[in-house]
Amino acid sequence: MVKDLLVILIASSLVNNVVLSQFLGLCPFLGVSKKTDTATGMGVAVIFVITLASAVAGAIYQYILKPLDITYLQTIVFILVIAALVQFVEMFLKKFIPALYQSLGVYLPLITTNCAVLGVALTNVQKDYGILTGIVNGFATAVGFTISIVILAGIREKLKYNDIPESFQGMPIVLVTAGLMAIAFCGFSGLL
Repeated sequence: MVKDLLVILIASSLVNNVVLSQFLGLCPFLGVSKKTDTATGMGVAVIFVITLASAVAGAIYQYILKPLDITYLQTIVFILVIAALVQFVEMFLKKFIPALYQSLGVYLPLITTNCAVLGVALTNVQKDYGILTGIVNGFATAVGFTISIVILAGIREKLKYNDIPESFQGMPIVLVTAGLMAIAFCGFSGLL
């Protein structure tokens, strides 16, 4: 059991990275990755939301949707759960960490529509993960998202000091960098 959870932890965070392998969650990945502190804050918020959403969505699926044979409602229910959790995170940050709340800006409410969050909940159901396994998968996926966004933010901070051709300045060099990161993360596929 512990070995299986460790495999899921490594696979979801590095090998099948949600951003660089599955290409989910690209909006905040590209939008919030200008500074490492903002990227880290977004990563922590995503870790909290995805982990908690995996637990709540898994419990709702196992104990309500499945027994009542209404699993066809899973997408709607998962979206509602995610929206409620994001509102909780937004209220918490606004009250206790206003600087991070301001720096995340519009991207914090966009966690609600972040396809990575919904993708994890649906993947947990599709792979028939139990609640604990789903939580581990959600946590690992969110950690993989955080690793990716922080690395990209660090690279983008360093790119400011480089002489980049005019046609590549701005988003084009960011997309090239993200593509190179995706290629680099393919190297982790040999781990499992």
